[in-house]
Amino acid sequence: MIHRRRFLTSSLAALAAASIRLPRALAGPAPLSIQKARGTMQEARDTMQEARGTIQEARGMMQQARGTIQKAPLTVQQVIDALLADIPGAPFPHTVDTIKAGDPGAQVKGIVTTMFATDAVIQKTIALGANFIIAHEPTFYNHTDETDWLGDDPVLKFKRELLDKHGIVVWRFHDGIHAHKPDGIRMGVMQALGWDAYYDPTAPPLVRLPNALPLAGLIELCKKRLSIGQLKYIGDLSQPCKRIVLAPGASGGRSQIGMIQKYQPDVLVCGELNEWETSEYIRDARFQGRKIALVVLGHAVSEEPGLEWLVPVLQKKVPGVPVTHLPSGDAFSWT
Repeated sequence: MIHRRRFLTSSLAALAAASIRLPRALAGPAPLSIQKARGTMQEARDTMQEARGTIQEARGMMQQARGTIQKAPLTVQQVIDALLADIPGAPFPHTVDTIKAGDPGAQVKGIVTTMFATDAVIQKTIALGANFIIAHEPTFYNHTDETDWLGDDPVLKFKRELLDKHGIVVWRFHDGIHAHKPDGIRMGVMQALGWDAYYDPTAPPLVRLPNALPLAGLIELCKKRLSIGQLKYIGDLSQPCKRIVLAPGASGGRSQIGMIQKYQPDVLVCGELNEWETSEYIRDARFQGRKIALVVLGHAVSEEPGLEWLVPVLQKKVPGVPVTHLPSGDAFSWT
């Protein structure tokens, strides 16, 4: 028993000594390993620093490249694409919004917005040094700008030669600007009339004025704000108007009458109508005692402000490119 105890005691002592010496044995080469590790870490830091420098240099090159791209001349098609980027569903497969004259690859020197690309507007565009006209309505006297039916017509020939000689590009922006959210034409007219604060996006044609205007006052407001000499109306000039349906352009009788049915306005303010449709509906409605009035602004003057609305939109899209609105005006004179 005593020998066994001595054996166990000596064995435990030996193990204890070994356990104490073992870490020292392992600790011997540690300083060299740590030194190597420190060297490796420093190399890694140097490599990372170098990588950061390379990344910074790459960012600088990218920034410079962006600046170069921004300063590069834009083509007509690039401007068109920039505008269509804001239009839901554009480009449309079937549309009248096509280039009517000129090369879509032409570099843009200046942009003109207008209702109609009339000969007078084209001449003014040339004088400005611009070469890209964005027009809302047709250039060649029909909705789809077909010209075969005109043959060798001298009026058409003069206009084409004027455009070709000076390298003027004409693009129609009709379907797209109306499809914009909100409708760019309607918003331009609302802003011109000072009614945009009373616009309801859930009922776009409807304007709810905070205070009623007599029909005579509403007519004078339209004439003054839209630079209209004379306009047509149906109704009692003393009738108060608070609920207004604003329908610029020529949406057609069914559309105009449908808006009257839906919104029950005091007055419909429209651009143009067929005189056997909406006006006759309103005449009968008034005979029946219904309080409804009609104001007809004229097609061109009723939508022209929408092309003015487009100017700041373009200025943001194509900074540095001159953008000018040239009103085509009303084709009619009044006696």
